[in-house]
Amino acid sequence: MDLFKKCNDFTRADDIKALGFYPYFRAIEENEGPVVQIEGKKVVMAGSNNYLGLTAHPKVKEAALEAIRKYGTGCSGSRYLTGTLDLHIELESRLAKFFGTEAVLLFSTGYQSAQGIIPTLVQGKNEYVVSDKDNHACIVAGQIMAKGLTANLERYKHNDMADLERVLSKLPIDSPKLLVSDGVFSTGGEIVHLKKLVELAKKYNARTLMDDAHSVGVIGKGGRGTASEFGLEEEVDLTMGTFSKTFASLGGFVAGKERVINYLKHHSSALIFSASPTPASVASALAALTILEEEPWRVEKLISNANKIREELTAAGFNIIDGRTAIVPVIVGNDDIAFAMWKKLYEAGVFVNVFISPGVPQGRQMMRTSYMSTHEDEHLDFIINTFKKIGKELGLI
Repeated sequence: MDLFKKCNDFTRADDIKALGFYPYFRAIEENEGPVVQIEGKKVVMAGSNNYLGLTAHPKVKEAALEAIRKYGTGCSGSRYLTGTLDLHIELESRLAKFFGTEAVLLFSTGYQSAQGIIPTLVQGKNEYVVSDKDNHACIVAGQIMAKGLTANLERYKHNDMADLERVLSKLPIDSPKLLVSDGVFSTGGEIVHLKKLVELAKKYNARTLMDDAHSVGVIGKGGRGTASEFGLEEEVDLTMGTFSKTFASLGGFVAGKERVINYLKHHSSALIFSASPTPASVASALAALTILEEEPWRVEKLISNANKIREELTAAGFNIIDGRTAIVPVIVGNDDIAFAMWKKLYEAGVFVNVFISPGVPQGRQMMRTSYMSTHEDEHLDFIINTFKKIGKELGLI
C-alpha cells in the first residue's frame, strides 16, 4: 500500500469547500484588532487570542521595527551557540521578575515549549507524566516524546480532582512524577482547580507544570496567571506560556527555580537544536510586557468585555460554557449546524472559530469565541445582535 494513499483518500475538506462552508485558513488582509479585513470585507473579530489587543499597539510595532534595524531579521543560530541576544536575556529577566520566579527560559514557539520541558524532565522507566485529558496538543506532543524515552503516561478526566487522586494513588509513591495541566483550558475556557491539584501533588510526590498560554494577561494579579489567581506562586513548580496571545508576538517560555531552568537550558533538545526567537519577536514581547505592567486596566476591560458577551448570550438562551476568562464557547452540538452557523456569522460580519468533531466530542461542537480589551461596546453589541439573529434562524434559541 502506498504511504500517500491516506492523503489521496482525504476529501472531507474538499467536500466542505464545495458546500461553501470551509472556515479555515482564511487570509487576514488588514488587522486593526477588533476589526479585520478578510476577502475584501471588514468583519468584527470574535475569535482572536490577541487578548489585550497589543498586536496593533504603536509601541509594540515600533519596538519590532527598532529591533530589526539594530539586530537584523533573525539570529541564525540556537540560543546554545550564536543565537543569544541581549534582548533574550533582558526578556527572561523581566519575565522572572513579573512572575516572581528565580529564572525564565525562552523557546522559539509556545508549542515547542512543552516539547522542550516535558521529555527533558521525564525520561526514565520509573518516571511519570500525569496529565488532564483536555490538555493542549503541545502537552500531548511532549507526553508522547517522554513516553518514547521509556517514561510512563497517565491521564485523568478533565479537571476532575477525584479522578486525578484515583490515578495518583495507583502510582508508586516514591516514583518521580510531573503533573501537567492547562491553567485556562483553551477550548472551553475553564480554569483548573489549582488548589486541589497542588494539594494532591504534595500528597503524592509530584511536581507541577501549568500551561498559562490562555491565563497570562487574563487572570491573576495584574494578569500574572493561574498561580497568582489562587495565591499559589510559591507552590507551582513550573509555569510555561506563549508570546502569541497577550504578548502580541511569537515564542514561548518556562518560569521556575534557577536550578531547574539551568538544567533545561543545557539538556532540552527543543532549545539546543532550534533557532532562537527573532529580534522583532522578542522586542515585541518586551514592549507588550511593559504595557501590561503599566496598564493593568486592560486586563479588567478584557474580562468585562467577555462577561458582557457571556451574560447576554446566556440570557438569550444560548448554551454557553460558564466561565470567567476571555473564552466564551457557544455550544451548537452538531457539525452541520456548526458549519452553517459559522458561515452565516461570517457573511453577517462576525468572525469566530468553529470547533467540530473529532476536535471536540460529539454534542460539544461549538462557536469558540474569544475577546480583547480593545473591543468597544459597538463591537460587542454587534456580535450579540448577530448571534441572536442567526441563533433564531437556526433554531438554537
